[in-house]
Amino acid sequence: MFKEIEGAKHIVLIAHVNPDADSFGAASAMYTHLMRLEKKVTLFCATEQMNPRLAFLPWFDKMRHQFPKNADLAMSFDCGAKVRLGVEVLCPLINIDHHKSNEGYGTHNVIDTSAISTTEVLFNLFQEKKIKINPKMATALYAGLLDDSHGFLAPKTTTGSFEMAATLCEAKAAISEAAVSLFHSNSLAALRLKGKMLEKMSLHCSAEVVVHLVTREMMLESGAREVDCEAPLEESMGMPHIKVALMLRENRDGKIKGSLRSVGETDVEKIAQVFGGGGHHHAAGFEVENITLMTLYEKVMILIQEEI
Repeated sequence: MFKEIEGAKHIVLIAHVNPDADSFGAASAMYTHLMRLEKKVTLFCATEQMNPRLAFLPWFDKMRHQFPKNADLAMSFDCGAKVRLGVEVLCPLINIDHHKSNEGYGTHNVIDTSAISTTEVLFNLFQEKKIKINPKMATALYAGLLDDSHGFLAPKTTTGSFEMAATLCEAKAAISEAAVSLFHSNSLAALRLKGKMLEKMSLHCSAEVVVHLVTREMMLESGAREVDCEAPLEESMGMPHIKVALMLRENRDGKIKGSLRSVGETDVEKIAQVFGGGGHHHAAGFEVENITLMTLYEKVMILIQEEI
């Protein structure tokens, strides 16, 4: 990987569509490293309306939404499927990820499914090559670790996760700013949507499954962003006896986004894969079209009942 970086003249760093702190954090950390090497580098994301919660990350204002024509190397971060790139990449591509469902679409694939985040994969590469992690890199890497571990609550959290966090703290990561921005920052629209979601949510399978059906009307009435649906979904997993949380959200383009969360042995990635999606054992997602919200809900619930 580093040999390809050394020989490249213009490198594009790709954060996946609707990027989270892990994808953008990894890209941001690599951007800092490449800037130190005096490389020509572009941060790219196909999504033009970035999640404002990521604004604390280094180089947020450097993100571009048009893929440069003269790039001779691209690197993707946390993109489990090629479609998540949001663009057709014609130059050689280094695919860095931690998803078990990764399609291995890169010219070179650096995938560690044991890692809790893509920033952990990148952190280990930096450590292996004895690359100095400065405060900007530390903040970016820590943000991905914090977000993908759900504040160190995810089942994949290990002693290695805390050791990585300690190393990044020593490198002066902005740990408080990351926590506040990612977990305690809400817009009025997000809070309005949360109220609507909690009012409409339902329990099934002897209260072991919680379901959120988010219509276009709910999104329009609240003025919320798509990403604002995630917090109520995560919070609903905290109710007693819940094993699976499902959210189905109608998008403006007519597609329906599905998000699944679970605890214990229930494998929601298996369910997401039925609809062309993927993710992890306890957190997965998919997107489908040409189907009504209620029809999709019925199909997903059959699969959930088979899994729990």
